[in-house]
Amino acid sequence: MRRFLALPLALCFSASAFGADESFMPKQTPANTPSTRVKTIAIAPQPPRAPLELSAASDPNAPFAAYQRGNYLDAIKLAEERAEKNKDTRAMTLLGELYAEGIGIPRDQQKSLDWYRRAANAGDIHATFALGMLYLQGVGVPRNKDEAAKLFRRAADSGHPHGAYNLALLYLEGQALPQNFAEAAKLMRVAADKDVPDAQHALAIFYQEGKGMPKDATEAVKWLRRAARLDHVPATFDLAVALFNGNGVEKDEVNGALAMRRAALKGNPVAQNRYARMLNAGRGVQKNTVEAMAWHLMARLRNVSDPTLDVVFGSLNDEEKKRAEGILRAWLQSKAPPNT
Repeated sequence: MRRFLALPLALCFSASAFGADESFMPKQTPANTPSTRVKTIAIAPQPPRAPLELSAASDPNAPFAAYQRGNYLDAIKLAEERAEKNKDTRAMTLLGELYAEGIGIPRDQQKSLDWYRRAANAGDIHATFALGMLYLQGVGVPRNKDEAAKLFRRAADSGHPHGAYNLALLYLEGQALPQNFAEAAKLMRVAADKDVPDAQHALAIFYQEGKGMPKDATEAVKWLRRAARLDHVPATFDLAVALFNGNGVEKDEVNGALAMRRAALKGNPVAQNRYARMLNAGRGVQKNTVEAMAWHLMARLRNVSDPTLDVVFGSLNDEEKKRAEGILRAWLQSKAPPNT
């Protein structure tokens, strides 16, 4: 199904601090810019059956079952039947998706917009959110953050987690809405409680920096853990830093290194640099200078420089340099990080 990019979160947070061990882990962090990609509509898995033989009037799930099975033309036909005869807002929203993406039919932004509007006006919160994203991005309509904010508010008030998340971002930006950290924090918690990982990460930063709420390093770690369990890479990185330095949690270099490696394996270049330092120093992980230099070279390819590790690499003998470069070459050829 179609997914929408949320507004970047970039203007209210400073970089996360690394704590006391700055000589070991220089202050350079990935930008806290979540880019949530969210489904416009949620379709629950359907049990095996033969939906196409059923009438859309008697089976409200028939259009979705057809869509899930790749029978897009049937999905369109059944959705149109339910939208027109039954005033089914879920079917209207599905049609908005199908026309927006050109699935089974030529892409038609105007028809997509019309179906989303019909569904939103009839109270469908998923269509309301989708319409808000169209106004936020200026897709098929003039870009209008004020209108987007109104639609996100309607969606958030009806319990839509991504509506709450995007509304929070608008409160942080302070353009369509007055900047209000407390309101943003409240909305972030709504989304975080419903397992939106970008919101969980953002809420952790609120707690770290005391934005819209008192500082609470322990609470920050709790939300970092929740986001990391959902494979959120920036949260995994920040959790690694918190564990390694003992910020809001008992100092644990071993699990800090494990978390940093997870973020590095996901391609985060700053995490690759930090993990290289851990390997080189033997902190939280067994010392391995050659592997450390492979990670260092990886990070350097992605524009994360580190003069200290450059010196270490220069001190290797020719054989060690070839081994480190070989690990890097293997990764680049396989398009996967080394798993040594």
